[in-house]
Amino acid sequence: MDTKQKPDAWINNPKLAGMDMSKLAMLTQLAEQGKGKSPNELLPFLMSAASQNQKNGVQFSSQEIETIIQVLKAGKSPEEIQRMDRMLQLIKMMR
Repeated sequence: MDTKQKPDAWINNPKLAGMDMSKLAMLTQLAEQGKGKSPNELLPFLMSAASQNQKNGVQFSSQEIETIIQVLKAGKSPEEIQRMDRMLQLIKMMR
């Protein structure tokens, strides 16, 4: 696998093919808004976005969330995956 993928290459992953287009559009918008944010800025940003999406009635199933996480981890270094896992644990603790 090419580890130098374009930053937005995840959206073309076949695993996401069955996901609702409005959810994919929302994820794309979040990815664009999150670019350049430091890890300290990213967690509050993601928590705010999740809260706002819940208010708007957008909910992801456990399977959708797991698929998104798998897609985002693809091609990442072990260190990047470890950082992602830590962030996911923080998010779970805050729920």
